[in-house]
Amino acid sequence: MTASTCLRLALLLALTLISVWPSAWAQPGPRIGLVLGGGGARGTAHVGVLEVLDALRVPVHCVAGTSMGSLVAGAWLGGLAPPQMLERMGKVDWHDLFDDDPARSETNYRERRLAQSYYPSLEAGVTPDGLRMARGLVGGQKIKLFFNALVGADRGERTIESLPLPLSIVATDIGTGERVVFRSGELAAAMRASMSVPAVLAPVPYKGRYLVDGGLVDNLPVREARERCQADVIIAVDVGSPLLQPQQVESLASVSLQMINILTEQNAQASRALLGPGDIYIQPDLKGITAADFGKFREGAARGKKAAEAVAPQLARLALPAADYAAWTARLRGPPPAPLIDGVMIAGLRHVNPVLVHEHLDIVPGQPLDTVRLEAGLAKVYGEGDFESVDYALLGTRARRILQVTPTEKSWGPDYLRFGVDLQASNKENDFALRMAYHRKWLNPLGGEWLSGVQVGERATLFTQFYQPLEARQRFFVQPALAVARDRLNVYQDDSRIAEYRLRNRGASLGLGMNAGTAGQLRLERTVRKYDATVETGPATLPTGETTLRGWQVVADFDQLDRAFFPSRGWSARAAWFRHDHGDYGRLATELRAARVWGDYVLNGRLHYTGSTDGRLPLAEAGALGGFLNLSGYVRNQVLADDVRFASLRGEKIIGRMPLGLSGDLRIGMSLEAGNARNRYTETGLDGWQAAASIYLGGMTPLGPLYFGAGLAQGGRSSLYLFIGLP
Repeated sequence: MTASTCLRLALLLALTLISVWPSAWAQPGPRIGLVLGGGGARGTAHVGVLEVLDALRVPVHCVAGTSMGSLVAGAWLGGLAPPQMLERMGKVDWHDLFDDDPARSETNYRERRLAQSYYPSLEAGVTPDGLRMARGLVGGQKIKLFFNALVGADRGERTIESLPLPLSIVATDIGTGERVVFRSGELAAAMRASMSVPAVLAPVPYKGRYLVDGGLVDNLPVREARERCQADVIIAVDVGSPLLQPQQVESLASVSLQMINILTEQNAQASRALLGPGDIYIQPDLKGITAADFGKFREGAARGKKAAEAVAPQLARLALPAADYAAWTARLRGPPPAPLIDGVMIAGLRHVNPVLVHEHLDIVPGQPLDTVRLEAGLAKVYGEGDFESVDYALLGTRARRILQVTPTEKSWGPDYLRFGVDLQASNKENDFALRMAYHRKWLNPLGGEWLSGVQVGERATLFTQFYQPLEARQRFFVQPALAVARDRLNVYQDDSRIAEYRLRNRGASLGLGMNAGTAGQLRLERTVRKYDATVETGPATLPTGETTLRGWQVVADFDQLDRAFFPSRGWSARAAWFRHDHGDYGRLATELRAARVWGDYVLNGRLHYTGSTDGRLPLAEAGALGGFLNLSGYVRNQVLADDVRFASLRGEKIIGRMPLGLSGDLRIGMSLEAGNARNRYTETGLDGWQAAASIYLGGMTPLGPLYFGAGLAQGGRSSLYLFIGLP
């Protein structure tokens, strides 16, 4: 090859690079670097600043963002204009976004039932390295999907290097404290890493590291923007939180917050020192807006706009002519419409059968990707309880697009220790129970599970249960179980305790069942139970001795309530019918619940029946009334009978919500209750329907539901109650 030929090829290559390089580099005037700092919800001020830059026709050549600054930068360069960002933020329930618990209607039935006794926040994994817990209050599942939608990941693979302008996103290596800067790679994943507030959001694994909020090391990345595009002018937007006053640091939470604020403020000071006289520094007045006040996003944006308008003369000097600016902004348009999907691929599974994942995804090859349908399917996959996150990406070319779904199995699974606690105190009776269970999942490719547990306290239990699906889609299953239990039964007559019984029982069952999707379950069970009742104190007014109960039981259990405790909407229905082998008796137990919400007001209704369909129920199978929200004012199980009917209506007002990262709310409520017990074993003088009512304060805590209330029943009976756990 001659020298002249090489020269022509080099010239052609240079012309090609110039033609494809972002046109922003070819714009006249100084190169401009935009810095969007971190500050949680205070970072919504960045949206207002971008509005002003657009109105003044100020281009930028590169962007560097940290934490909330990375979110706004990624959405902007991903194709969302500031008004569109505000519109998207207005549609987001930020509390729900920071609550990874999937809707109960999308949750695996067994996981729902387990969560009523073993609270998810108390789950620990059993690993070769010992017990491990989740790395944060929030895994970030919903947040990551929200980021995907913001940057248009549902319309094509969105990488940092494919954006119209150079973007740098700053995160922190939690293991070394080093600054990690994303200049390439998946855009939404980098945004998620940069926003991982330690102890609140779980760190993001990345090339052997675990990454958290970039604000810990570089909350205002001025140096990065300067180096990324050799910027002559830096526009730095600082939305960091000010330090708390000494008198405000009075709790563990405030101490943790102050530590983070100190770290971010120290590195922000160093970054501000790098700004020169030709740079533009914007610090909006965000007094009254905290890092968690995402509901004030419009106010934050308005204050950012006001701060940028205050430096409009400086910004105006950087403006482009209208035609040039129109050409520049054309590069920021969003990705094309949703592409056709040619196939679905499941990646990254170690234990979970991919057939189960496919079962929840309603994606039709050859059709455009429906993001709403996709996210609904991913929520059901996440609701299986096996995953830290469930993400997706579009791979391939325009000619062939593959939807890759990547469920990341829990790093602390699939073997778990689960815990639960009940503390019940009243002015008449106290009780305490501590539960622990060992749960082994995915014993085989069909999803076999072994659950064994113990409960200590007045009501003691030891049990083991095996659950074996019969096919990969887990529609049908067998379920053998063994259990022994001990309970205390106080016998009441005329509102006085006259005796105390000890009930001991042991039993075995073999069930064959069918899962009705995520709505519920149907089971046919063969059961054998032996009960032994002995008198501890008082007269033997009830039958004693050992009783063997052997027969068939049919159970139908459906649950569409949005929460196990303090539901706001939905319904549940349960019916169980047991028939004794020798025809001694039949027992039917049914319950129907429903909830409806209007703004901050919630109405809950409950209907319950337990009774004999023929014969007479033995003591161990009797229906019961008494206790908080089950004929309040009476003691738990104060009324035992062969036929029990109960109805209640509860009205509640939501008066507060848990902080971001914790689910649930705080309510004040009142219940109206009525119960009727016929063919009674205890309290034989209570004829007809009995009325009761209660008032209470309640809310969900990491240790379970908490209630504090007072009950009043017909005849002047009253009780004060304090519950942690099941009421």
